[in-house]
Amino acid sequence: MTERSDLLASVASTIRDYRAGEIPEPNPDHVERWISQFDGAVQVPMLRELDFVLHRTYVSRSRAQELLSTIAEYFPCDFWRDAHILNIQQNGYSQAEMRELLLTILREQCGPGIGYQDSPGGKFIYLDDAIFTGNRVIEDLTRWTQREAPAKATLRIMAFAIYRGGRYWIDQNAASWKSGKEIDYNCLRVKRFDFENRRYYRDQSDVLWPTAEVYSPEGFEPRTPVAGSSRIFASEEGRQLLEREFFNAGRQIQGFAQNPSPRLKPLGFYRFNPGFGALFVTYRNCPNNCPLAFWYGEPGRYPPSHPLGRWYPLFSRKTYS
Repeated sequence: MTERSDLLASVASTIRDYRAGEIPEPNPDHVERWISQFDGAVQVPMLRELDFVLHRTYVSRSRAQELLSTIAEYFPCDFWRDAHILNIQQNGYSQAEMRELLLTILREQCGPGIGYQDSPGGKFIYLDDAIFTGNRVIEDLTRWTQREAPAKATLRIMAFAIYRGGRYWIDQNAASWKSGKEIDYNCLRVKRFDFENRRYYRDQSDVLWPTAEVYSPEGFEPRTPVAGSSRIFASEEGRQLLEREFFNAGRQIQGFAQNPSPRLKPLGFYRFNPGFGALFVTYRNCPNNCPLAFWYGEPGRYPPSHPLGRWYPLFSRKTYS
């Protein structure tokens, strides 16, 4: 086998349970069709770097269960018996699904009563697979504190992955989302997925953050290359390759879209250029904070003449009304 075929097989194996039961299982032909949209000279180097990255950022269902077991073991059973695991997310189903997986684990470890107590006291748990910008958490918690939360409560915000910029934004807006109530809170995350994305620390970031050679308009502070500064990339050269190719592909995809949202950026939904740049994907779905080249398009549903039929995604994204 050639290096190319080995890499196609490896990437496909890593993501093989992506949206299992909803879409065909990703195989090497699927990865081949996606990578072939890039220039031939960069395809193998891109696969080489991406194979390394996805081994560190993709969360399969089995890994999700392992991570939830880690969360379950973080506190004793007495804590969980007195805890409310919230189900208050307004958009999407990630919280509800993570909640049910965690409750299954807790009931095996601590007994069948976990998750059923409904007293006004206790601790509250906000659980999700990832926190990116922090905006969803703020919206959900604002609604909760305004309508349901007691006047005084202890809250633990838990996720597999927490981007530090998102945590900072939650902290900065705490006075607002607490809605005048006394909420003692903190954020807990799995150490392996503690991702840096704050502007001040952009040179050590764990997201796609282009250098000046790729993107440097007025108002954007590009990253200064620092070898070995991130835990998720194999090399600085490979990182810059992904940043350049995903940015250029994202610009192309932006041109396909009709009346695109102003937050539809080449490297993923975000209020700032050139996009969020996340590379964290779970078996459930691909966040829109990832580069457009990962998830944009529905070619099986739309013809090539349609905007959604002009790009073949690696991670076909499930959207919610």
